[in-house]
Amino acid sequence: MSTSSPSPLVIRRSDPARVDIEWSDGTRSGFTAADLRALCPCAECVSETTGVRLLDSSRIPADLTQSNLGMVGNYAISMQFSDGHHTGIYTFEYLLASDPTRAGT
Repeated sequence: MSTSSPSPLVIRRSDPARVDIEWSDGTRSGFTAADLRALCPCAECVSETTGVRLLDSSRIPADLTQSNLGMVGNYAISMQFSDGHHTGIYTFEYLLASDPTRAGT
């Protein structure tokens, strides 16, 4: 029995405000740009020493968009947000763990 995590088969910028992922286990994840911005794991958004989130998610505009969605190696994606932020690298493992539809799996 394999315990490996699902891998993305399709990563799609379905519109400027949404990223959809189809996983190898047949499930799908969908994230708005605002969701992804709030989840940003970069050092500007999360303290490298304490792990405390520094980004105040209440300040993220609901109409935030993203562009330049691209692969980072074979393990992550990155993008540019309309608020100018662009340093987050979202690993597939992190996206799986952050998907509320997969809670408890």
